[in-house]
Amino acid sequence: MKIICIGRNYTAHAAELKNDIPDEPVVFLKPDTARLKSGETFYIPSFTNDVHYEAELLVRINRMGKFIDEKFAHKYYNEVSVGIDFTARDLQSNLKSKGLPWERAKAFDGSAGIGEWVSLDELNSPIDELTFSLEKNGERVQYGRASDMLFGVNALIANISRFITLKVGDVIFTGTPAGVSSVKRGDLLTCYLDGRQVFDCKID
Repeated sequence: MKIICIGRNYTAHAAELKNDIPDEPVVFLKPDTARLKSGETFYIPSFTNDVHYEAELLVRINRMGKFIDEKFAHKYYNEVSVGIDFTARDLQSNLKSKGLPWERAKAFDGSAGIGEWVSLDELNSPIDELTFSLEKNGERVQYGRASDMLFGVNALIANISRFITLKVGDVIFTGTPAGVSSVKRGDLLTCYLDGRQVFDCKID
């Protein structure tokens, strides 16, 4: 299983981090050891003092594909969820300032919270109209709409598959909306997909 992540896919989030708006998807990877299941505890790593949550709409690939045309991309997934891209923001800022890759700040163990998968057939909305949110300690801190993405799900699949062969079980994190912030020990994070709870974790 590959975890393929997209950065800066919402204008407001790019602005809050003072990043330029990309003209093509910003892609990075996480290893399978980054996976954190719903209900598990996220442990703040010792190498960072500033971990941020980033709630994202997730798509799981259900067939192998390479050079997928955007108009056929919808055939390569039928389940979605919401997850959290945990980011060591202090470490990421340091790496970015040196022009180095982000993996140490983004791909560490437990950094990819993945919610329960929901069939698109169970949802009332097409994928481009889905909404998702994250609550921290019962207060909503992030809200996203797939329609606000700079690059929609099908466009992302087409772009990624030009460079990386997609296989069954691969997960795509499609980017986070505005509202990211830090976590601390004792926090409870809960993610919702179209109002349905699909992920939660405690911070320690």
